[in-house]
Amino acid sequence: MGERVRAALAASDEAVLCGALEAAEHPAQGTLLDGVALCADPADALAEAQAAIDFSVPASSLAAAAAAAERGVAYVCGTPGWSERERAELEAHGARIPVVWAANFSVSVNVLFHLTRRAGELLGDAFDTEIVEIHHRAKRDAPSGTALFLAEQVAAARGQRLADHLVLERAGDTGARPAGAIGVQTLRGGDNPGEHTVLFVGRGERLELAHRSATRDHFAAGALRAALWAVDRPPGFYGMDEVLGI
Repeated sequence: MGERVRAALAASDEAVLCGALEAAEHPAQGTLLDGVALCADPADALAEAQAAIDFSVPASSLAAAAAAAERGVAYVCGTPGWSERERAELEAHGARIPVVWAANFSVSVNVLFHLTRRAGELLGDAFDTEIVEIHHRAKRDAPSGTALFLAEQVAAARGQRLADHLVLERAGDTGARPAGAIGVQTLRGGDNPGEHTVLFVGRGERLELAHRSATRDHFAAGALRAALWAVDRPPGFYGMDEVLGI
């Protein structure tokens, strides 16, 4: 994702790369990227920045977000896999700077979130909901943050608490499908950038809403759009709904 964000910046007339952050043990440390030295210290990476875009892991993201808050830098985060405590810590930085977090920065995926919630409202409890996602073999978190956010849209549409209805695995004699269950199935393999399908399954009919990625470029484009949007915003914790005006 870092490479795709760099490509988006290179093609932009509104933003330029002014810092680059990577783990201290990364073999490319010190390498020049578009004239900017790759570094391991968030403070150094953010020294000249108005906005930061971060796709990494929660521990690294929290360090970067704290550094951004210290310097008044708008912070855009696409990192998945947060615990409740980590997510609360990230949200707290919204008291000092604009923070934009999204399960997925693709504009079309955010339209999918919107459509999934609306379909859940219209179809109601008469339709069972299952979500299937597939990603590349190196993806660390499962299910994907996008799949879980889709499940949240269904739960919200039904007035449910997702934790009470989420089903992540089935094996053995499971019995009949519980009423109101929201199933999420995870597949991993190859170099797939990501596919998500939401199935609303009724009696004698089925509605499917799907998004399939061929590249990661649209994730980077959406993150850059969020960063440009966030620069002039007041402190707060924002999502792509606000960025896109959905």
